[in-house]
Amino acid sequence: MSSIVKEILASPIQLADQVSKMAEEAQNFRQECLELKSKTEKLAGLLRQAARNSSDLYERPTRRIIDDTEQVLDKALVLVTKCRANSVIKRLFTIIPATAFRKTSMQLENSVGDVQWLLRVSASADERDDEYLGLPPIAANEPILCLIWEQVAILLSGASLDERSDAAASLVSLARDNDRYGRLIIEEGGVPPLLKLLKEGHLEGQENAARAIGLLGKDPESVEHIVNAGVCSVFAKILKDGHMKVQAVVAWAISELAANHPKCQDHFSQNNAIRLLVSHLAFETIQEHSKYAIANKHKSLHTLVLESNNTQEEEDDKNVVGRPTGANTSNQMHNVVSNTMAMKGITPKNNATPTGNHNNTGGGTNTKKHHGGTQHVSIAGTSIKGREYEDPITKIEMKAMAARALWQLARGNLSVCRSITESRALLCFAVLLEKGPEDVQSYSAMALMEITAVSEQHAELRRSAFKPTAPAAKAVLDQLLRVIENEQIDLLVPCIRSVGNLARTFRATETRLIGPLVRLLDEREAHVSTEAAIALNKFACTDNYLHENHCNAIIEAGGAKHLIQLVYFGEQMVQIPSVTLLCYIALHVPKSETLAQEEVLIVLEWCTKQAHLVEEHGIIQLLPEAKSRLELYQSRGRGFR
Repeated sequence: MSSIVKEILASPIQLADQVSKMAEEAQNFRQECLELKSKTEKLAGLLRQAARNSSDLYERPTRRIIDDTEQVLDKALVLVTKCRANSVIKRLFTIIPATAFRKTSMQLENSVGDVQWLLRVSASADERDDEYLGLPPIAANEPILCLIWEQVAILLSGASLDERSDAAASLVSLARDNDRYGRLIIEEGGVPPLLKLLKEGHLEGQENAARAIGLLGKDPESVEHIVNAGVCSVFAKILKDGHMKVQAVVAWAISELAANHPKCQDHFSQNNAIRLLVSHLAFETIQEHSKYAIANKHKSLHTLVLESNNTQEEEDDKNVVGRPTGANTSNQMHNVVSNTMAMKGITPKNNATPTGNHNNTGGGTNTKKHHGGTQHVSIAGTSIKGREYEDPITKIEMKAMAARALWQLARGNLSVCRSITESRALLCFAVLLEKGPEDVQSYSAMALMEITAVSEQHAELRRSAFKPTAPAAKAVLDQLLRVIENEQIDLLVPCIRSVGNLARTFRATETRLIGPLVRLLDEREAHVSTEAAIALNKFACTDNYLHENHCNAIIEAGGAKHLIQLVYFGEQMVQIPSVTLLCYIALHVPKSETLAQEEVLIVLEWCTKQAHLVEEHGIIQLLPEAKSRLELYQSRGRGFR
């Protein structure tokens, strides 16, 4: 850095010396040239002082100020050179406007002010004596740039941790107020000193630095710059060894960066962020979380959970596995979940204080005593040391942000989803979806939605993570079904989508999901009925091997009647998936007497006359085929009329 700044300063120092020499030799406008010489010498002295302090100078404003100063000195050199003309002919043909000296003198004064500001802003706090730096002339047209320079310079200058924390807080305010300010902070080199503060600062400074980084990643280009600066490894270090309050802000920042630039998902995954986030999610959610490792993927998740219970429970549950659709399985998993949550003291949703605002990471730490008879979680490594004594609000915030980060990291990424499903995260999501605070429930539901969406597109992941006999998958399914049956509005849409994404994993005997989805078609809010119809389409579509079984289940649950109502009277957003679902049912089970009794053929005939329906891409081929097939079977006189 020092050598670069010295190179930058070498040229203007030489120019200043030349201007002084030429001004001394001037024959014309002698008085004006001597005034320029005086200001140039003052500027040269400041430039030499800057060269001596080159190791302390902030490079970004240095380049900008020195470039402008060099241009001013070039103009001054040209002007004083003209004043050296000593022949009569040269004097006649050398025209110097009267305003030239005034303009050049003002520009030199501005350069002096700029360099003085640069020296002050790069100085330590003791040398500045907390004086107000003011605006340099160069920033008159863009004062925010000067403020950014000042705050970044404080981060770079080796000031006290408190001052650096305040500077990071100022950058947080700027980045939150305006996206352009955030881009300026990145362009002016603000990311590296923020990462340095995140590694070295105290609690408040680390929080401010992590929050600033999360706010700076507003677009893919900015996130790319932040990732290239080394944010992934720094964040992973904090998630492993940092204070939980800082870890919560870091998890939030990861979710922001991943949301705005999904390509960074793999970078975080390669730096072990997935494992660390799952560890935070599992803490006080399921037992023996410290044994989590991807290498355990060959060991049954069910076995890992049951290891925390007595031998009799283990034997009972093994007997239940052979009957995956029985009620005992759900009850057994519910007991495991309930016992684990009670043992670890997780606050149920109705007693919890949700802390969805990522800025709320405050609060002191409370010592939590474990009474006799309570099984204590083994602690291994500095990453979890002392976490059980954290403030309950901070614990809730940490879980919420960990789930939020996993949600964004899993979005559309097969390798991340595979890492998540090979861990205990699915079981954690099931537990938190049932008993977690409001924000934790919401982010857990969103994470499951993204994971199931990826598994829908990749059969290998679907078979390994959501096979019917997998205990974690059954626990997840039980909670999704519970949310749908209870119609929990805040969680309903992501849970409906998750069930739809898993439509191809269910056996023919697994019909308990069809009824609750069909009930959501009956006089519910339009967006809820739309999601239910889309999910049912994934059960009934031709790509689903068990489409005929699922279509019969939809009819038995009263789906045909509800669909007809939605086709005739529903909003367009729900009308289209309803028509599609009715077509699939008519196509796959045309012999159904219910379809004849409900006069579905007349409904499909009406649909063919609706321009907005027949032009829909998903209906244009399906509707005529379903109508003709239904006509074929109903015209054979099998008692359908």
